[in-house]
Amino acid sequence: MDIIARHLAPLGFSLERMNQGSVSNLWARRGSQGPIVCFAGHTDVVPPGPLDQWASDPFKPTVRDGSLHGRGAADMKTSIAAFVTATERYVANRPDHPGAIALLLTSDEEGPAIDGTVRVVEALKARGEKPDYCIVGEPTSAVRLADTIKNGRRGSLAGRLVVRGVQGHIAYPHLVKNPVHMVAPALAELAATEWDAGNEFFPPTSWQVSNFHAGTGADNVVPGAAEILFNFRFSTASTPDGLKARVHEILDRHGVEYALDWTLSGKPYLTPRGKLVEVVSQSVRDIIGIETELSTSGGTSDGRFIADICPQIIELGPLNATIHKIDECIEVADIELLSRLYERILELLLK
Repeated sequence: MDIIARHLAPLGFSLERMNQGSVSNLWARRGSQGPIVCFAGHTDVVPPGPLDQWASDPFKPTVRDGSLHGRGAADMKTSIAAFVTATERYVANRPDHPGAIALLLTSDEEGPAIDGTVRVVEALKARGEKPDYCIVGEPTSAVRLADTIKNGRRGSLAGRLVVRGVQGHIAYPHLVKNPVHMVAPALAELAATEWDAGNEFFPPTSWQVSNFHAGTGADNVVPGAAEILFNFRFSTASTPDGLKARVHEILDRHGVEYALDWTLSGKPYLTPRGKLVEVVSQSVRDIIGIETELSTSGGTSDGRFIADICPQIIELGPLNATIHKIDECIEVADIELLSRLYERILELLLK
């Protein structure tokens, strides 16, 4: 954050540190009028995993075989560096540019995502400061740089289901209630349910069990409870309340005795075809010379929070083939191209 601030301050950016607890957040803005073009990203990274499996120190950036290696090279320190260098060139060429340029950066995207972007969005919303366009630097590219951009993401709804039974000796089935047996038919129906058919931009909503735990560790004891963790990745064709109601209906119909706690970590968002999609697509044609593909696949991003104050969001960044992996890397040649892409987006949006 300090390095970024040192680059932005001479360009005339106002810099606000919106830190929350141990989380560092930065809102930087140049220009007092609209439209506001915002670059958004995160400085935190996932843990490196076993250090002895890396070919080089994951926290010492190393160029090898034409690629820059290091944790966060693709996800997403390169994007943030490209935001800054693109802005530096653009401002140098157009010091009196119309509109405003902003950067929204956090260090809490890979973690709980509680005190990061969501807090900055709350502060901006409270004072009526809302970006018109946002480019999130998540690694979206599949085979080559900019071949895929994200114009939306699915929502994530998680459930913690605890099924209550009666523990006892496995040889006396008339004295026990096996929660695994009780919930199994309901789980089978939940797994087979078609929640929606998706739509033009989203695949059908999916429901998956991520963890199932029951038992004491002994093979002659019927457990007194079973805990099931599950998750919906849902499209704009469904709502959180609608999905919850259908799950409860299935469990109730099967006569399951249960407690169910829900966690909504993000609603789905979608940027339909419009100015931002057109500008980003044109920028890819101009700089890379290819047609990009719109996609809403993958996990969640902080775009889900920014959507609360910004009507048009596109995610565009490096190749995602090595993110979160050992020896994460990005091709050196792509770094400058990504910066040029972001610069071209500024040129087309702030005419």
